[in-house]
Amino acid sequence: MALAQTKSSADQAVASALRTLETEREGLSILMDAIGNGLGPLFTAAVETIAAAKGRVIVTGMGKSGHIGRKIVATLASTGTPAHYVHPAEASHGDLGMVQPEDVIVALSWSGETAELADIIGYSRRFRVPLIAFTSNAGSTLGHAADICLTLPKAKEACPNGLAPTTSTTIQLALGDALAIALLERRGFTAEHFRVFHPGGKLGARLKLVRDIMHKDERLPRVGVDARMDEAIEEIGRKGFGCVIVTNPDGTLAGIVTDGDLRRNLRPDLGTLPVTAIMTKTPRTIAPDTLVATALEIEETARITALIVVENDKPVGLVHYLDLLRAGAA
Repeated sequence: MALAQTKSSADQAVASALRTLETEREGLSILMDAIGNGLGPLFTAAVETIAAAKGRVIVTGMGKSGHIGRKIVATLASTGTPAHYVHPAEASHGDLGMVQPEDVIVALSWSGETAELADIIGYSRRFRVPLIAFTSNAGSTLGHAADICLTLPKAKEACPNGLAPTTSTTIQLALGDALAIALLERRGFTAEHFRVFHPGGKLGARLKLVRDIMHKDERLPRVGVDARMDEAIEEIGRKGFGCVIVTNPDGTLAGIVTDGDLRRNLRPDLGTLPVTAIMTKTPRTIAPDTLVATALEIEETARITALIVVENDKPVGLVHYLDLLRAGAA
């Protein structure tokens, strides 16, 4: 009996979760339709206004809108758009000093009638600070005051009572993400820029460049194209990477000999053979400015343990799978 009740409770929870997600998905679909049918030019104007500003994006909102605003600030800041959150109530008690004329204010209020926003709205009008509104009510106080009103489509809340902000905050968050990514793309913000703002943790590790972790100079296992296999085998053992790079007289890459090549070519006279007899002539290579995450993906997909780092057709480094693991990229 207890097991049946537990199963029934679990089924109800799953059904509730699916209803919530479906309702919020419908809200996002409505937002997409709105951007494609009327909201698009205003969204573009918001992107251009922020991109042209010499200062920061000041995001403000009360309650749940404030929580969403903080997340939008974090996304903007991490993708190259300087941003700061100002609590609307605290703004009325001195924090308006954080807002400068070269800034742009993004104010979030689903109803557009949040009383705590009155002072920051008034301040923006007095000092001509551009004001962008996220609101579902274009005719509201906030909607009327804004230079650009991004009117959010009304959508059913996932809350069965229609009270708890759920779909509405999802729409606000999604529009904030869309704004941040549009600005990222407009600025030409690259993975290398992203790495500057994300140096820590696994993400930071994956955003390192191959040149940051590759083995080079005297650590590089290498022999000339005219070498014999006994020399190659000795170099493999000395450097400990399970492979040796083969180079032409001008220093360009000729091929690679790996432990696998040795196993496939075991024979009594192996040591007397030229390296060219068994080397792989078209080894996988990577550029030094490639992301570590890309190197990891290549090695795992190809099921290899090392990549030769090449610049101007010459091997300048080697990145081993264990190096990627040690760097925290996996």
